[in-house]
Amino acid sequence: MLSRRNFIISSGLAAAAALLVPSFACVADRKAVGLQLYSLRDELPKDLKGTIEKVAKAGFTEVETYGFSINDQFWGLTPADFKKLLDANGLKAVSGHYGLGTYLADGNTDELKAAIAAAKVLGSEYVTIPWLDEDIRKNADDYKKIALKINEAGKMCKDAGLRLAYHNHNFEFDPQGETTGYQILLTETDQNLVDFELDLYWVVRSGNDPIKLFTDNPGRFTMWHVKDMDKTDPALNAEIGTGSIDFKTVFADAKLSGMKHFFVEHETNYKPNPIESVAASCKYIKKELI
Repeated sequence: MLSRRNFIISSGLAAAAALLVPSFACVADRKAVGLQLYSLRDELPKDLKGTIEKVAKAGFTEVETYGFSINDQFWGLTPADFKKLLDANGLKAVSGHYGLGTYLADGNTDELKAAIAAAKVLGSEYVTIPWLDEDIRKNADDYKKIALKINEAGKMCKDAGLRLAYHNHNFEFDPQGETTGYQILLTETDQNLVDFELDLYWVVRSGNDPIKLFTDNPGRFTMWHVKDMDKTDPALNAEIGTGSIDFKTVFADAKLSGMKHFFVEHETNYKPNPIESVAASCKYIKKELI
């Protein structure tokens, strides 16, 4: 059972942090709550226009895309047409998860170039790596090779006026000798080229403390995924504010993190349904966290 002491600092330290760290409002637009569209992965292919309209009505103003491919684009829409749909609903795609498995495996830049081109059309700030295939991350040397490729991709993104970011799961925190894959990525990537999108759920699920990561690597976590952990089954998500993660403590250290954008993400255990679940999370964040 995951212990809360792994990720919640004491009330005394929290009080001290509140005195030392500027408010969240100083870091990002208080009104900007983002949604990782993967949360609505079943709804989007069925009714893209209607689902995007519901995202806006739920209170979100930013989104993070996923699922782009060279052939299918965004659910059959070109980046230009998808941007028109987002614009019509007052939404901005500040980041996108782009599958760069081929690039990371063999260095072929076709999918990376396509991702950069799509992100530019959308007016995004970030191209984000969402996942590492298991066969390329077997040991510490593999992670070092990945870091080199990420740096190269970061340079390509920077040259295009974008930032590259890396999104974690929990496997990066598995031991790799005396270190972890995540620590290797943090150490071996150039902070002038590469940011990190910290998935808070997976950090906590792995038994790590987000605040310690902020303290050890200040300013590197410019984006977050905000999803809660079910109190009875850590493998399940919960609407923000109903689970076991102390987001008030985490948000208090937003400036230390370097956070500029965050995205609600909900993958499992929707109550009563996906759109109502993300809407409830958005409402809680606006009322209690920002």
